[in-house]
This record gives sequence, structure tokens and C-alpha cells, in this order.
Amino acid sequence: MDRVFDLAIIGGGINGCGIARDAAGRGNSVFLCEMNDLASGTSSWSTKLIHGGLRYLEYFEFRLVREALIERERLWQIAPHIIGPLRFVLPHHSGLRPAWRLRLGLFLYDYIGGRRLLPPTRSVDLAHDEVGKPLIPGRFTRGFEYSDCFVDDARLVVLTARDAAERGAEIRTRTRAAQVRQSGGIWEVTLEDTQSGVRNTIRARALVNAAGPWVEAVLASGAGVNAASKVRLVQGSHIVVPKLYDHDRAYIFQNADGRIVFAIPYQGDFTLIGTTDRDYDGDPSQVKATPDEISYLCDAVSAYFAGPVKPADVVWTFSGVRPLYDDGASEAKAATRDYVFELDTPGGAPLLSIYGGKITTYRRLSEEALEKLAPYLKGKTAKEGWTAHQPLPGGDFPVDGAPALITELTRDYPFLSAAHAHRLVHAYGTRARDLLGAARSMADLGCDFGATLTEAEVRYLINREWACSADDIVWRRSKLGLRLPPSALAAIDQWIAAFRASEKPQQHAGGRA
Repeated sequence: MDRVFDLAIIGGGINGCGIARDAAGRGNSVFLCEMNDLASGTSSWSTKLIHGGLRYLEYFEFRLVREALIERERLWQIAPHIIGPLRFVLPHHSGLRPAWRLRLGLFLYDYIGGRRLLPPTRSVDLAHDEVGKPLIPGRFTRGFEYSDCFVDDARLVVLTARDAAERGAEIRTRTRAAQVRQSGGIWEVTLEDTQSGVRNTIRARALVNAAGPWVEAVLASGAGVNAASKVRLVQGSHIVVPKLYDHDRAYIFQNADGRIVFAIPYQGDFTLIGTTDRDYDGDPSQVKATPDEISYLCDAVSAYFAGPVKPADVVWTFSGVRPLYDDGASEAKAATRDYVFELDTPGGAPLLSIYGGKITTYRRLSEEALEKLAPYLKGKTAKEGWTAHQPLPGGDFPVDGAPALITELTRDYPFLSAAHAHRLVHAYGTRARDLLGAARSMADLGCDFGATLTEAEVRYLINREWACSADDIVWRRSKLGLRLPPSALAAIDQWIAAFRASEKPQQHAGGRA
């Protein structure tokens, strides 16, 4: 316990991993612990969007929207393998928001965020344009089409953690911060391995509480802080159904209750529908989509699509708890999505707690967190703002370079199907070659678990991306769980158990494994 880290971070979601990456890149020694898998909480249960938040304009959150809009293209440029442009169709609905308000909102959306790469808004004749064909005939005749981006949210977290590790951060998953306390102006964090129960302690000069829904639980574990801020837990649920239409645009639908619901092309053969907004009271780890939420989402999109969506059509649901800053809003949908910091210095050592935030703004949140902690980090502020320009692992290619990368991969590995190469490039980017290595046939990649998942990929995910189970692999590192039967998941877990018994996985903190 002799080593003292410059910074310890509790929480392996997007905020925690973003701060770890930024801090390590500035030359700080960094430790991060996550009690489960990376992105196993809020960060993997989003609507999979990098967006400004069009509806936040109605709540006059102009700073948040502007910041998010600026971040869209920055994030696309540093992670073009897992982030890409997506056009959204907004049908005009008489009796709800008037057309002039929609036009004004979209005008602001186009111009307050410095859009350069994404195409602008256009008006759409839904009676004749292909995007009107899936809608109820005759009911919607006009609309608008605008730009945002999609993201593989869990991979964004994992790749951010990977980059932090390669810059020297120690990332420890399945490790719970059981107690935090100060001694001699230094934070001592008692860690518990959630699989073995073994405990040990690390020390750090500064502590970040990025535990998301558990932020208050961390403060209650001995930090000696009476928090002035409160977290508001808001449940957001999504459903996935077989593909509802053939084109590549998403829809944003207005509901009579003032909420909006998205319908988004997902994983090639599916449509993702979400989200709900309801206050949540309970264990955040046990949140699940309720029958009422599933019916709500089905009814919401059925009011627009010609073919109704029914609960029986749902092939998968997921639900997460958003740890929003409690600003006293009367309804969950109106609660701010902005982030709030609370900096305390009990005993002299800083503790920064984070409330709220969006995936889209995680990079700016990380920068601002380090700005607040700069006086305590011994002047280690080199490379300020560096994360906006340095690609995440595998993202070192142009935003329009994925097709060329796929072509090169199938040329150099001719045994790959086009679909397999496409999936690898959009998961690993240029690092797909690290996974494939010297393979000259599918047999060289080892056991085939189905849906193009091979033994070589599973080994790569264990050694380089902290995967420990089939769930980690098929629901967070990928979404192959949509295509694999339960027997395949059991086979993956059996393979992992055998691998652990015969070879120690290289889940070390830094460097390329």
C-alpha cells in the first residue's frame, strides 16, 4: 500500500472511464475500480445516440444543447468505427407542437453547434418521399429530416478504458469500493473483489465519485461528506423488434403526453424503440422494463406506423436508471440532463462527485472535472483539451473510411464473409487485424460459437477488454446476444472457464496486451 495514486475513480461507466483517460493522458497516475463489468449500468442502456437533444430546447437548456451538438462531430472523428451519422425523420402532427416551432428548433439545432460534417435539416413531403411509406397512409403529409449520430455505447466505454490503460491507468473490474476514508490528507479506498471476496486498499491524493446511480452510496461509505446535491433516479426502458422498414433513417415521434419516442434501425435486422421516463425507487441493478412501459412504447409507435407494433413482437428489452441531478422538476421528463459537480475537501483531500450527464457530453465533462481537480493534481495539466483530437483505439481512420477498411480486411483475410468483416471493422476499427493476427482460414480462429463469434475474438476480449463472461461479450462488447441461442452463451462460458484454468488472462492495467 506504499504507492499513492494521483487520482482514484469509483465507477466504470462513461464518465469514470472518460476522466481516467483524460487524466492519464495528462501524466497523472490513475486507478479506476468498477464493481461489475465496464458499462454494465447506465452507460450500456442508452438509446445509442450521440445527439444534441432536440427536446431540451423546450426546457431552455441552450448551453447543454450547444455543448452536445459540438461534441457530436468531435466524437465521430475520434471513433468513426463505433459512431456514425444518422438522419432522423420528424413527422408533423397536427394538434401537438406547431410546424413553426419545429422549424425554429431545427434551425437552432443546425446552427448553434458549429455543424460542419453532418448534412442540414430538410423539409420532407411524406406523401411521396420513401420515408413516408412506413407511416399510416394519409395521416402524415409533411415533416422534417435532420442529423444526429448513433453510437455503440458500451464499446465507447470499453475503448475509452482501453485507451486509459494504454496511457498508464490501472483499470480493475469486478472490484467494489467497500469503504472510503481519509488518513493524513490521503484517500484510502478499501476494495473488495466481488468474485473472491478478497480485500485490499489503495491510496490516492484525489478521489472521483462517478458511481452513477450509486453516487450517494459511495458518499455514505465513510467519505465524511454531507452532500448538498441529490440524485434523481429516472428509469428509461427500450424494446427491440424485428425490422419495421427498409430504409436507413430513424424516426422521432411526438406523443400526446409531450414526450418523444425514437424508432431506430438497429443491428441490421431490428428496430430499436425508446425510451420511457419515469422516476425509479429501488435497487438500480434490478431495473427491468415493465409491461406498462412495453405497452406504452408499442402504442406510441403504432400511432405512426402503418403496421402496428405489439408486445408479442418484442424480441428483447433493456432498461437502465439515469442518475440525474435532482433539480426539483415536477416530472421525470423535465429533469435536467446537464451534469453537476460537487467538490468537497473533508480533511483536505478533494472528493469530486458527479451527478447527471449524457454520453454525448462525457468528454467535456471529463475535461471540466480535471479543471476542478487541477489545483490538487500537482500541476499535471499537460495536454489540456487533448482528448478531442486523439482517436480511441481502432479509430485512427477518416470518418468515411470504414468501407475502404472493410475492403482491405476482406482482401487480406479472404476467408471472411462481407458481413463478418463489416462487424469487425465497426467494433474494432483498425485493431480488427490485432484480433485476426496471422489467421489464413476460419479454422485458424478456433471454435465458432455462431453469428461470426470465434474463439480468437473471445480470447481478444478477455485479454484486452476485461471481458469475464458470455454476457460481457454478447451484450456489451457486442450485441450478438440478439442472434445467439442460450446454448451458445453456455458454450462461451464453458470455454472461458477452461481458458482460465489453463492460461492466466492478461488483464493488466497498461500497455497493449
